Amino acid sequence: MTDRIDDTQGTGAKPQLVSHHGGFQLTRRGLLSMGAAVTVAAALGKPRLAQAQDLQFCASLGWTVWESGRHIVNGYQDAVNRLGGTLTIADANYDIKKQADQIAAFVASKPAAIFITPADAAAIAPAVQAAVASGVPIFVGDSYVPNTTVTSTAMSNNFGLGSYGAQYIADRLGGKGKVALVSLPSNESWDMRTLGAKSVFVRYPDIEIVSEIAFALGGSTTPRQVVDQILTANPELNAIWCAWDGAASEGTLAIRAASRDVFITGIDGGQQSFEYIKAGSPFALTLAQSFYEMAYMNAFYAHEVVAGRQAPRFVITPSYAVTQDSLTPLDTIPDTYDMPGEAAKLGWNRVL
Repeated sequence: MTDRIDDTQGTGAKPQLVSHHGGFQLTRRGLLSMGAAVTVAAALGKPRLAQAQDLQFCASLGWTVWESGRHIVNGYQDAVNRLGGTLTIADANYDIKKQADQIAAFVASKPAAIFITPADAAAIAPAVQAAVASGVPIFVGDSYVPNTTVTSTAMSNNFGLGSYGAQYIADRLGGKGKVALVSLPSNESWDMRTLGAKSVFVRYPDIEIVSEIAFALGGSTTPRQVVDQILTANPELNAIWCAWDGAASEGTLAIRAASRDVFITGIDGGQQSFEYIKAGSPFALTLAQSFYEMAYMNAFYAHEVVAGRQAPRFVITPSYAVTQDSLTPLDTIPDTYDMPGEAAKLGWNRVL
C-alpha cells in the first residue's frame, strides 16, 4: 500500500558487492549472466514474513518527473507492495528546503526506514545527518550524500558513466575533433559525470573542448537553447557530450533544425531516448541507468535490516550502453530494462 504526498505545482564501481543473507549473491561479475540475473530477480521477489505488513516506510524523493522519476517511484512501490509494509511518498520537486523539511517530518513519524533520492545531495546533507542521528535507518538512491553515514546507498557509477560516453566520442572521432560539453553540476553525483568525461578527453591532445556550459535545473534557459547556442558559436563542431538525456534529446532537435553533421550522447536511458537512438537520429548513445533497481534495492535492504540482517554500504546498480545496434533487433522499445533480470532478456550486458 502506498500513500503519496505530492508537493509539485504542475511540473516536471565498487567491483564486488557483498553476499546477502537472502539466499543469493549479487556481484558485478554475476549480474553479467542471464542465470545470475534470474537468480537475483527471484530472490528479490521472495515474500517476506507476515509481520512485514505492519512496517511503515517513508520516501522523500528529490523529483518524480521524467522517466527516471517514474521508474524510481515504481521501484519503491513495487518493492514495498511485494515485500510488505506501507509507503508514504513525498515529492520535493527539486526544492532543497522542501526536501529537508520532508525528511525532518518523516523522522518525527518514526518509520521503519526512510528512503531518499536527493535533488541536491550536498545541500540536504545536514537534514540527512540529523535523520541518521535519530536512529532511523536511512537508505539513499541515485546519489551519494557527502559527510553522512547512511545505512545503504544504491546508485550508478557516475564517474564511469561520464567517462564511457567520452570514450565513445573519442573512438568515433578517431581521437581528433571538436567537442562541446553540457554539464549538470547542481548535484555532486551528477557533476562526477563531467569529471569522468574530462578524464578521458584530456588523454587526446587532438580533441578540443570548444564549449562547456553548466546547465541549471529550474532556470529560464532550456537545454534546447543551450545546444542552439553551442551550434551557432561552433560551426566546425563534431560531437556534444551531455550529462543527462534531457539535454541530449533536446539537443537532437536543435541539431536536426540546424541540419548539422553532429552527434550527441547522454546518460539516463528510457523510452524517449531509446526511440531517438533507434531511429538513427544524432542521438547516438545513452548510458541507461537502473533507476528501478536503485529504489528496489533500497527497499529490499530496508527489510533485511529490520529483520536483523546486514545491508551493504554501497550497491552499484547496473548501467547499459545503448546504441542503435542495441535497439534494432527489438520489436518494441523496452521500458522494464532496469528491473532485475530484464536487461539480460534483451541481450544487454552491464558496462558499469
